Amino acid sequence: MSDSRYPPLPDHLRPGLKIIFVGFNPSLRSAETGHHYASPSNRFWKIMHQSGLTPRLYRAEEDGDLLGLGYGFTNIVARPSRAAADICQDEYRKGGQILKEKLEHYPPEQVCFVGKGVYQIFSGRRHVEWGFQADSVVAGVRDFVAPSSSGLVRMSIEQVSEIYRLLAEDVLRKS
Repeated sequence: MSDSRYPPLPDHLRPGLKIIFVGFNPSLRSAETGHHYASPSNRFWKIMHQSGLTPRLYRAEEDGDLLGLGYGFTNIVARPSRAAADICQDEYRKGGQILKEKLEHYPPEQVCFVGKGVYQIFSGRRHVEWGFQADSVVAGVRDFVAPSSSGLVRMSIEQVSEIYRLLAEDVLRKS
C-alpha cells in the first residue's frame, strides 16, 4: 500500500511532550517536503498562532522546532494520500494500534486529534464533541478533539482557533 515515490513522513516525538498533534495521514505535499501540514491550503500553522499555542507564526519547514515548545506530531496512518478518504479501514485499524503504542511509549500530557474523524476512528466513539474528552483512550493522557485544519473544513479560521484556544489555555495554566 505504500507509494515508493514518497518517503515516510517522520514523526516528531520524544518523551515528556505537552501535546502530540495527530492527523489523519500526510498530504502528498507533506510527503514531498518532509514536513507536517505543508499543504498551502492547510491552516494549521495560522491556527496554532491565532489560538495562542505558538508565540509566532511558524512555517511547515519549522515543524521539528516545535519539539522545543513541547509539541510533537504524528498521524493515525503513515501513508500519504491526496485525501483521508483514500485510506482504507484496515489501514486505520492498524494505524490506530500503532498510534496507541506511540502514545504509550511517549506519553504526552495531552493528545490533540486534528479532526473529529481521527478521534472517532481511534477511540471507536461515534458521538464526539470538540474539546477535552471525559474518558481518555490511553491512561494518563488527556484527549482533546479539534477541527481539522484543512482548508476544506466549513468553519472559519476564527471559529477553529477558538476551539484550539481551549487547549492553549490549558497548556499555559500548567506552565
